[in-house]
Amino acid sequence: MRLLVVGERGREVAEACAIAAGRGIEVRHRPRIEDAIAELREGRGADLLLVDVRRDVAAVVQSLASERIWLPVVAYGIDAEPRAAAAAIRAGAKDFLPLPPDPELIAALIASIAGDPRDPIGEDPAMRAVLDLARQYAPAEASVLITGESGTGKEVVARFVHRHSRRANGPFVSVNCAAIPENLLESELFGHERGAFTGAVARRLGKFEEASGGTLLLDEISEMEPRLQAKLLRAIQEREIDRLGGSRPVQVDIRLIATSNRDLQQEVARGTFREDLYFRLNVLGLHLPPLRERPRDIVALARHFAVRFAKLNGLAERDLSEQAIARLLGHSWRGNVRELENCMHRAVLLARGPTIGPEAIVLAPGAPPPARQPAAPAAATLVGRTIAEVERDLILDTLRHTLGNRTHAAAILGISIRTLRNKLKQFLEEGLPVPPPANEAAAQAEESEPC
Repeated sequence: MRLLVVGERGREVAEACAIAAGRGIEVRHRPRIEDAIAELREGRGADLLLVDVRRDVAAVVQSLASERIWLPVVAYGIDAEPRAAAAAIRAGAKDFLPLPPDPELIAALIASIAGDPRDPIGEDPAMRAVLDLARQYAPAEASVLITGESGTGKEVVARFVHRHSRRANGPFVSVNCAAIPENLLESELFGHERGAFTGAVARRLGKFEEASGGTLLLDEISEMEPRLQAKLLRAIQEREIDRLGGSRPVQVDIRLIATSNRDLQQEVARGTFREDLYFRLNVLGLHLPPLRERPRDIVALARHFAVRFAKLNGLAERDLSEQAIARLLGHSWRGNVRELENCMHRAVLLARGPTIGPEAIVLAPGAPPPARQPAAPAAATLVGRTIAEVERDLILDTLRHTLGNRTHAAAILGISIRTLRNKLKQFLEEGLPVPPPANEAAAQAEESEPC
């Protein structure tokens, strides 16, 4: 990862840079934003721009946008007031880093912006097989196509391939093809000369030149328009690109990795993706299984995220309780690792007590209920049971899972809290044992609210 710092180089800033460098980050420092922009134009790219909060953060963000430079900005301040940090966020900064620096906070911030620099977590056999294949592919120069559902960690695996390749000491440059409009993506990839279009006030080197000697990742390449696909195909075949407004081709030396959450063969059949480009990209292929097909990774990833977000928020590290683990394993994880990451961030903030309990595992509203864990062998089959009996047991099991929390149980079941309360009232009238509300306030609210 490459970090570009803009501001005065005082003791606290130098200390923060040393901490980042000690974690394998390439750090550059420039006192003026004009100098930093000039470097970025000339292909000396960065993955994160760290700007002194006393600078005009809004002007920095605007300058990057006008230059078509897609780069996250984080403000930093030495004993800065909360008001200054909030103003920087409103101006467009992604986050704020207080100084004097805390090593773990810097590590967590870098990880949240650029991804975890460590190898992917893969304890499940399905994921281990993918990583073993990725290690075999890494030393080659051939293009790699990584496919899988959204949130499975395709960019993480791409970085893994780069780190284990012969280009590991070169740059790793990532372009999200889905996030950049088509009319800007061409300039982002291939660069432009001064005057090539309205607003092109200076020459700008594109991502192909920036990644020369290293790896270029084209994330979600299926979103690229056919016209650009043709230009990309030529760049791969000829190992040269044409800047917008340029008069001669420019030689580039890159290893290309592409990712897609779509089936590119189906896109070829539909006519939305070039067949010749597909075969150029898919010399070496990796398919990442969804999280629901790699259950052993769920707990390992959850614990990893729990540690990371505890450090990021200055909280004590806590392990997951058995009930919390059961709840995580029962969820379908349609959003894959990204959904689990968000879930664990919430859990770290909501947890009370010595462990992260099931009450802190708040799943997204409307999510399908967890796979039901039978309490006894007799419940292992649904044959011979009425729908009412199955519904009753599912509701009560879910309520026990949430330790009596009606709101969480309703969210898991995908029903309204009013519907849940009506069902519970019915069960009580039938003489069935119903778990009590999670706390006294909830019990009073339940008694006072009409069903």
